[in-house]
Amino acid sequence: VGLIGGISLIVGTIIGSGIFISPKSVLVNTGAVGPCLIIWTICGVIGTLGALCFAELGTMITKSGGEYPYLMEAYGPIPAFLFSWTSLIVIKPTAFAIICLSFAEYVSAPFYPGCSPPTVVVKCLAASAILTIILVNSLSVKLASNVQIFFTAAKMIIVIIIIVSGIVLLAQGKSQNFENSFEGSTVTAGSISLALYNGLWAYDGWNQLNYITEELKNPYRNLPLSIIIGIPLVIVCYVLINIAYFTVMTPTELLQSPAVAVTFGDQVLYPASWLVPLFVAFSTIGAANGTCFTAGRLVYVAGREGHMLKFLSYISIKHLTPSPAVIFYGFVGMIYIIPADISTLINYFSFAVWLFYGVTIAALIVMRFTRKELKRPIKVPIVIPIFMVLVSIFLVLAPIISQPEIAYLYCVLFILSGLIVYFPFVHFKVRWAQKITTPITIFIQILMEVVPPDDTTE
Repeated sequence: VGLIGGISLIVGTIIGSGIFISPKSVLVNTGAVGPCLIIWTICGVIGTLGALCFAELGTMITKSGGEYPYLMEAYGPIPAFLFSWTSLIVIKPTAFAIICLSFAEYVSAPFYPGCSPPTVVVKCLAASAILTIILVNSLSVKLASNVQIFFTAAKMIIVIIIIVSGIVLLAQGKSQNFENSFEGSTVTAGSISLALYNGLWAYDGWNQLNYITEELKNPYRNLPLSIIIGIPLVIVCYVLINIAYFTVMTPTELLQSPAVAVTFGDQVLYPASWLVPLFVAFSTIGAANGTCFTAGRLVYVAGREGHMLKFLSYISIKHLTPSPAVIFYGFVGMIYIIPADISTLINYFSFAVWLFYGVTIAALIVMRFTRKELKRPIKVPIVIPIFMVLVSIFLVLAPIISQPEIAYLYCVLFILSGLIVYFPFVHFKVRWAQKITTPITIFIQILMEVVPPDDTTE
């Protein structure tokens, strides 16, 4: 992957469903247009600073797998395993479910004008999307790659349409919603943290290049350049899209809209308003495909270290795809569409992911003192990782303190429950654990015609 490919991966992964779903959640937690736009900008800056920290980590430890190899080098196998455990069961399948639910809401919205689509319709469409993506990614790497390229191009078309429409409307004087833009704002630690959660969800994907570091051409140059070019481009797009929304919708209208971009299209692009839900559906399904496409990297690296069930790192003999990992992700993602509450899923997802972001960026600080011998082609000022660790602590603790929910406790308990799996299956490799996993591995190998990656040939 070269520089253009790196930029495309960052932009294509970040711009998915978030900008078409999160505006409502950011606005409801800020209460006014002004703070809403500020939150979107701050989220972009946080994403950029976090990506720069990951750029130092990625050029210092040039292994694929995202946070996993950095946690392994800094803290040892237990934190690395807990990250891979949580990612496998919570973080990535939750993201997959959120994006597919977003896709389902936008596809079904035009058929239910003036009201929200029935929950059962949304769930069935999301399940169908997951099954289709699993099938594509299990059958062919080339097919999945071509699908990703097509949907990335489609999502940029709808982004440009919305931005240009907003600029035209502003030029025509549609700026009344920006007057007294801070009136009625609600600014508390809890509301800000929840607004940041939803905004940062829309920016999530800024660390995706670290999952394919081993496949980057000249990572010392292309990794930081892709970040410096790609993320600011997304910030500009996101802020301009939100401004476009507010040129035609008051805050109240935006909050009442079942699908923000569809409402925008109905008011601005009629009779071609059908283009908006079509291209938004393309955008969301493309992001879901990208999530599934890269999911195997973490599983493979963790499997290489003996930290995952062996069959999850196997590759199909016939199709040369990581089909066991893909199917497992799809199965867990199916479970997460059962609640069908996107806001709750985003908060649950963000709590877990920012916990590990903070621990990983703290690893950068730790290795400045414990691994001085490692070469650092990119070295960010120490104040940036310190600031990002403080941001992570705020994002993890603020919602718990201001609006405590039992779901956060469940999330922590689930992360720690990985220790119950780690010690018998990974650390001690006790016989009864091997007796459980070995037959499962053999059965999967025969049933799905898969083998370990080292056994495949071109």
